[in-house]
Amino acid sequence: MLRPNNVQVKKRKQSGKNKIWQAALYLRLSREDGDKEESDSVVNQKELLTQFISLEPDVVVYDVYVDDGWSGTNFDRPDFIRMMADIKAGKVNCVIVKDLSRFGRNYIDVGQYIEKIFPLLDIRFISVTDNLDSVKSPHTMNTIMVPFKNLINDEYCRDISNKVRSSLDMKRKQGKHIGSFACYGYKKDPEDHNHLVIDEEAAEVVRDIYRWYISGMSMLSISQKLNAMGVPNPSSYKKMQGLKYKNRYENIGMGKWPDSSVRRILSNQMYIGNLVQGTLKIKSYKVQVAQRQDKEDWIIVENTHEPIISKEDFETVQDLLLRNTRKAPERTTVHLFSGYVTCGDCGRSMARKENHHAYGDYTYYVCKTHTKIDKTACSRHTTRADKLENIVLSSIQTQVALAVDMDDAIRSISTNANASKESLRLEKLLEKAKDEVKEIESMTLDLYPDWKSGVISKEEYLELKKRFEDQKKNSMKKIRDLQDKIDDIERGQSGSNQFIDNFIAYKNIDKLTREVVVALIEMIYIYENNKIKIVFKYQNPFKEAMEYIENNKTLLKEEQAKALLGA
Repeated sequence: MLRPNNVQVKKRKQSGKNKIWQAALYLRLSREDGDKEESDSVVNQKELLTQFISLEPDVVVYDVYVDDGWSGTNFDRPDFIRMMADIKAGKVNCVIVKDLSRFGRNYIDVGQYIEKIFPLLDIRFISVTDNLDSVKSPHTMNTIMVPFKNLINDEYCRDISNKVRSSLDMKRKQGKHIGSFACYGYKKDPEDHNHLVIDEEAAEVVRDIYRWYISGMSMLSISQKLNAMGVPNPSSYKKMQGLKYKNRYENIGMGKWPDSSVRRILSNQMYIGNLVQGTLKIKSYKVQVAQRQDKEDWIIVENTHEPIISKEDFETVQDLLLRNTRKAPERTTVHLFSGYVTCGDCGRSMARKENHHAYGDYTYYVCKTHTKIDKTACSRHTTRADKLENIVLSSIQTQVALAVDMDDAIRSISTNANASKESLRLEKLLEKAKDEVKEIESMTLDLYPDWKSGVISKEEYLELKKRFEDQKKNSMKKIRDLQDKIDDIERGQSGSNQFIDNFIAYKNIDKLTREVVVALIEMIYIYENNKIKIVFKYQNPFKEAMEYIENNKTLLKEEQAKALLGA
């Protein structure tokens, strides 16, 4: 605390009339408000105010209050709050600032303080460069210039806020990471802080979470397993890396993993290489409160960084998150068909029941509509779980065998020399069709000048124009058909088909697991009289492969004939 020197005390004693003002020197700086750091630095502000005080014999400095790095859009600032506490305690009766913008940039709140609150508390207010002094020159406080300057300061802050927000949104749309911290599993690229690179230690935990969830573990079980393994949660991990990370919920779980953190990781597109930003938005430059945005307002840029999780696994997890996959209380994993068995008649999910008898235990599925809603609305559709497992396993084995045969057929077609010849022939026809379109367009353009110059009549012009348009339409259809045939051949030659690739991965399957169900099955429908329908995934790729084989039967027969002759 600064105290008056002997000379000041002597002057006051001599005058005896001047009131001694215990002054608070208030200093503030924030680059968010567009403040110029060099001219408005707290050091320069303090020096200016100190010089002013030296010329004011009736003013002494009680204390200096500094809010460095705090916005002027509101008064929720640490040292401002401390200054107001000293004012209310009677320790301070004078507030001195360099200018009105240092006091604040909120037009309404600044006006409240200097026009109502300070006069009510008998506080002298001085703004040095604005030549405002509520005691020496009270008339200066009542001019139109004071609210006008406050309004200008407010508008300046609003304009800067809008420009900053627009600039940040532009960077987000360009695929640049602008957050203070990378999401768990990544870190900022040392060479480019707007780019993310994989943090292998945390990324391995993310991979485990996805693998465990696909295998049937619940989110609660996953969080419990991570805690049992002593894996620090994302907030704790960031702090362990030396980052000054703060989270308002970080002390609630005492460094433990909650299942909500597991859910966030399982639903975050960041892990497939997509940059997701703009999920939160500050309400306004005056109300610094973050508000969650609707998903359609998020800024998502694809393929901006290396993925940790494959898109296939991510999509599988998103599908599982939408299914009813609750686990039994005594289990850590969900049941084999949890979320995948549905009544084929009423469309409601089937309930899994267990019966315990002296002669043995067995498990079965029964329609929930019949057991829980209305017995007359649907029948029981009772199906033994072990029989269902055998049927599903057998069906998958059949699909796998089909995928193997289709793969062999496509390879035989693709290796046939005639396939390459056919592709070249179609390419030539495609180029010819494109040339035809160009020629028709050129002829169509020449028609109009011929009509205007009198070479052809209007009737001839309209007739020829219609004829050319029909010819162009036919040529465009020919181009589309040729391109489809070329794409068909190229798809076969590439040997990549989702149905074939995913089913062949289980070529030697002899046991049904949760991973297999999740990977290959879309839904299982159970009808009356134990009729079961299994809908497998990758139906469109399956149809594409079948069409390719069907369209190239001739080439396939040639390959088979060659094989027989070779034998």
